[in-house]
Amino acid sequence: MKKQIILGGHFDLESKKIKITELEAKMKQEGFWDNIDLAQEVNKELTIIKRLVDQITNVQKSIEDNLELINILEDTEFSMILEDMSNLKSKIEALEMNTMLNGEFDNLNCYLEIHPGAGGTESCDWASILLRMYERFCEKNNYTYEIIDEQKGDEAGIKSVIILIKGEYSYGYFKGEKGVHRLVRISPFDSNKRRHTSFASVSITPEFNNNIDLEIKESDLKIDVYHSSGAGGQSVNTSNSAVRITHLPTKVVVTCQNERSQLKNKEQAMKMLKSKLYQLEQEKKEQELNKIKGINVSNEFGSQIRNYVLEPYKLIKDLRSGYESSNVDKILDGDIRELMESVLKIKVRQYADNQTL
Repeated sequence: MKKQIILGGHFDLESKKIKITELEAKMKQEGFWDNIDLAQEVNKELTIIKRLVDQITNVQKSIEDNLELINILEDTEFSMILEDMSNLKSKIEALEMNTMLNGEFDNLNCYLEIHPGAGGTESCDWASILLRMYERFCEKNNYTYEIIDEQKGDEAGIKSVIILIKGEYSYGYFKGEKGVHRLVRISPFDSNKRRHTSFASVSITPEFNNNIDLEIKESDLKIDVYHSSGAGGQSVNTSNSAVRITHLPTKVVVTCQNERSQLKNKEQAMKMLKSKLYQLEQEKKEQELNKIKGINVSNEFGSQIRNYVLEPYKLIKDLRSGYESSNVDKILDGDIRELMESVLKIKVRQYADNQTL
């Protein structure tokens, strides 16, 4: 007789099956596809839940089958299930990572911004290296990205960049990249080949849908239009299509220049602004709740989170999770999933510790 494995909490199959039924019924309603954005969100949620249910069901069946085998096999025959147990371990580890991506906004797309620190050309070049690292990660892991705004450096690199990243658990994976990234290397711009230290800050904002309840007054906005930067020559945009919006009460600034139409750039900029302001509201509420609970959670933005040392030795180290790797070329080429997951794991442990206070 098989021993039934009961999975609850994040792995509660029954609640997920009920959710699937509700979403499928919603998709069958008349006029469902009239709102394309909302319909795509529902379809995306349904796809993810169905995939998770399949993963849980497969793992559950493997565990039950192996338990039954253990009951009937002799001690000398356990090697028959070792290979299956190894595969099962990998599946369970994948499910474990899924439990760390169950935050309220983890499945949303996200905006990733990079701004170089002081240091001129050196820091601008470091910002462009970080941008390439994230772009390569997206390409290797089925994420799509779109450059919303990019300001080139005077000599090399970038002064700032905003990209929109789309895919499953985009915000969940990238939120751990928020903070200051430090590079130590022999400068390619120094004729004396001296070692330089450069900094660049990364910020991550969820792309909230248009249905969030947030009112923005026109009187609180300062809107500037200007020529968008481009490749030059025949590609240069001679019209004032780029848009910069400043929210005066909070001093939040957003820019967009990827579209040739000023109207479309303004729509995208307003969407980014709304997402940023909503995130600020959520962070404020969380801080107030933590204060009530007596939990002291430091604000990681503006703090150094990771070192990338290329000279006098090669080592990348995350200062939060303790993750280290000497294979810097591989990481800078976008192989950062293990690094990102190490941060997710430490954040989950910290959250669990805070909940027990």
